[in-house]
Amino acid sequence: MRVLIAGAGIGGLAAARAMLGAGHEVTVLEKAPAPRRGGGSVSLWSNGLAVLAGLGVDVAGAGHRLTAVETRTASGRLVMTVDVERGGALVQITRDRLLDVLTAGLPAGTLRFAAGVTRFEEHRDHVRVWTGDGGEHTADLLIGADGVHSAIRAALFGAEPEPFTGVASFQGLVHAPVDLGARGVLIVGASGYAGLSPASGGLTQWFLDVPWPLADPAADPVIMLKERYGGFASPIPELLDALASAEVRAYPHHRHRIPREWGRRRTVLLGDAAHAMPPVLGLGANQALEDVRALRDALADDPATAVRAYSRARRRRAVRASRFASRALALTGPQTLMQRETPMRMSAAVPDRLMTAAFTALHRAIGRPEAAQSPS
Repeated sequence: MRVLIAGAGIGGLAAARAMLGAGHEVTVLEKAPAPRRGGGSVSLWSNGLAVLAGLGVDVAGAGHRLTAVETRTASGRLVMTVDVERGGALVQITRDRLLDVLTAGLPAGTLRFAAGVTRFEEHRDHVRVWTGDGGEHTADLLIGADGVHSAIRAALFGAEPEPFTGVASFQGLVHAPVDLGARGVLIVGASGYAGLSPASGGLTQWFLDVPWPLADPAADPVIMLKERYGGFASPIPELLDALASAEVRAYPHHRHRIPREWGRRRTVLLGDAAHAMPPVLGLGANQALEDVRALRDALADDPATAVRAYSRARRRRAVRASRFASRALALTGPQTLMQRETPMRMSAAVPDRLMTAAFTALHRAIGRPEAAQSPS
């Protein structure tokens, strides 16, 4: 089967490896003129790691394995510690290194840059695709892995409202301002959510959530973040000081309406193009990897009905993950009352083992159950 993939992000490259491994002929069409760099790090949980392992992708040496995630109040009080290894594994890896690992070993000519899909036509026995570099391609299947602003999704479902959620994260990588060891830290306060996780190469992934759109887009972002989070306890002051010499950029959170069927007979959506969701716990990347496996399996069972089978296999869990990601944080409204010091401290009465069990159950409900074991 000839397969065209729009988008050379995590989902698109993983799909390329999956389709090549299944014996298909693959071309990846990327709008950018060169590989996209930057964007911080990615949290890979046991379900995503299992998919990568099945594709022959080993990230053990490229990322940083975490053993636990701590939640603290804005004043620094420890509320809970979740043992993430009990539910499988968690690896924090920079997006650049993950893309490099996914790209390694792809046949020459698989990736074509400056070749974003501008339009396509479906026919009875093929799909025809035109790209921004003047190219014209034919294939048996077109996979739209071209992100939140997917041209493939727009062609399938028409114009849709901008999928903003009202929240954005300033995030990125800095040289570790504090020693976190093998633990991630989430700090919750009435102002919002802040977090740090060790990544690879002595770097730390950080994020600070803010309302979106910004009240004053021209304001110095570091000054704005210090005004919002300057009262938080360590390690936030150390982080804010480190941001003076770092790239500070806002990434708006998106949430798509998730369609009942993710394509047509010869065109299908994958990853953010199908189900963009806020970047909570790395759910988006891991859900995209689960899409890859489900689509590969659907094509192997019955290519003629693959789109419907794939949609049925993935929609319920993607909707569940999207709802959780969207409800897990708040910067305004009644939910912020539970993020204040006293209610947060009351949460500390719940034993860590119970919180770990609840967290593990959540991941198994969102991720494919048989993928929730630690990879070998």
